[in-house]
Amino acid sequence: MIVLLVALAATGVVALLLRRRDGRFSTPAPAASASASSVAVDGAQEPDPGASSAVAAEPREVLTAEEIGGPLGDRLTFVQFSSAFCSPCRATRALLSDVVATRPDVVHVEVDAESHLHLVRRLNILRTPTVVVVGPDGTVLSRASGLPRRDQVLAVLDA
Repeated sequence: MIVLLVALAATGVVALLLRRRDGRFSTPAPAASASASSVAVDGAQEPDPGASSAVAAEPREVLTAEEIGGPLGDRLTFVQFSSAFCSPCRATRALLSDVVATRPDVVHVEVDAESHLHLVRRLNILRTPTVVVVGPDGTVLSRASGLPRRDQVLAVLDA
């Protein structure tokens, strides 16, 4: 009985943490796995002591209009990865379509995750919906997994 109660409590805590994180936009990790100013020591990456501290930031992932199957916006593009059976994907589509309807410099492109597995793997998309925010040059600026709220989307636009 105690094991059952502990398991139930742990499940509740995990559910609350996931719900709190759901739909929040965060800055993605750089595309490269190791810094240009690091060296391998016994299989692990260690900072290079001879490298300058003013090393440029690692490059971010870049998407092209051909890869996503739609145009990039003049200011931002919301690239939504969806699947056919996903009901939060429909709500996310409606939300993003409504938000970009009032902004001519922002575009919403929906990508079928099942048909674009190469992008899903490359961007490490683990669930649908996932919204990737792309700049006018194709650089991935931010991403959110799960159904975002309107205020979260508007905060990204205002940033």
